Amino acid sequence: MSVNQSEVSARVLTQPESGVDSVSAVPSEENISLLDILIVVVQYRRLILKIAAYTVVVGVIVSLLLPIRYTATTSILPPQQTGSAGSALMAQLGGLSSVASLAGGGLGLRNPNDLQVAMLKSRTVEDAMLDRFHLVELFKVKQRSDARRMFEKVVDIDSGNKDGLIRISVTDRDPRRAAEMTNGYVEEFKRMSANLAVTEASQRRLFFEQQLTQAKDNLANAEEDLKKTGLKTGLIQLDSQTRATIELVAELRGQIAAKEVQINAMRSFATGENPELQMAEQQLAGLRSQAEKMGAASEGASNALIPKGGMQEAGVEYIRKLRDVKYFETIFDLLARQYEIAKVDEARQGATVQVVDKAIVPDRRSSPKRTLIVLGATVLGLFVGVVWAFSREGLTRLSNNPAEQVRLELLKQSISPGKKQTTQP
Repeated sequence: MSVNQSEVSARVLTQPESGVDSVSAVPSEENISLLDILIVVVQYRRLILKIAAYTVVVGVIVSLLLPIRYTATTSILPPQQTGSAGSALMAQLGGLSSVASLAGGGLGLRNPNDLQVAMLKSRTVEDAMLDRFHLVELFKVKQRSDARRMFEKVVDIDSGNKDGLIRISVTDRDPRRAAEMTNGYVEEFKRMSANLAVTEASQRRLFFEQQLTQAKDNLANAEEDLKKTGLKTGLIQLDSQTRATIELVAELRGQIAAKEVQINAMRSFATGENPELQMAEQQLAGLRSQAEKMGAASEGASNALIPKGGMQEAGVEYIRKLRDVKYFETIFDLLARQYEIAKVDEARQGATVQVVDKAIVPDRRSSPKRTLIVLGATVLGLFVGVVWAFSREGLTRLSNNPAEQVRLELLKQSISPGKKQTTQP
């Protein structure tokens, strides 16, 4: 039965002095010591242990109901930043060496494994795994995006900042399937990386391949023009001085063109402050200066050092065509050397993904951690039991303290205002 506020106040005001004494017997919050806390724990020890026991039972049941999962792990050795073979080969071939010496230079990352980890997490590799292991049906989803998101939750990739090895782990209910998916992940990554030009050697190889194709077409056209000119003029013999001059001019022009191609290739992965790029530009300036002195800088100066005395117009035309052939031959030869060097470097860096530890079928489950679950449930139960004990003790002390009964009654009336009773007249 609810009590009117005025009646409660009057009853408190008319309490005898013995009531005040009983209130003072209850220790206040400011006087609570460690001994008081220990007394409460001991008094409610059965309740605390009972709650902890229930929590442990629930934890054991949950640990037994959770699905068992297995984790398979493989470790791979990512591409290593090795020196290019171009420098050594160019020393033997006697051509351009500046581009080859840039291997391992301008494209270096702070952590070389970051690029490989990003490729491992790419959508291309994940979609290949979805199709290979039918993960859409396995995860029982309708959209590939949902399957891709669920697949990312069971895959863990460690970039290997400490030892440099990338570790890939896949968790699944079937231990054999976990190992197969882990090894399949590496195979799909190697298949994708084989089709991408991600190294400097691959970039150089693609660049010189395009330039070599164009130079080959130009050489074929020049040879065809020379053949037509020879049939037209009937001139097929040149004196030694003229031939030597033509070859010298053509060689110089070919070196200028090859140096320009080299500088364009270097600018694709090096800044203007690169010392080797600056050196190549200085070499190009020197070749152009020498060409100007010889009169081979432009098409109009084609016969600057070619003797003209007694030479007919037909011979001049034939010499020009022959010079073009020698020019494109020089370009083709230099580009072919650079292309072969880039292919060698790419072959050295192509088989870069090496499996250090292949994933095997795990013989121990990775989850659930039943021991940790039971220990956690025990700690949680003890904590809840202690909190419950102190809550009950606090409510008991409030109910035994007449000074706090007024506040309790006001709280009850505030919670249930419909139950207020009016004061009788």
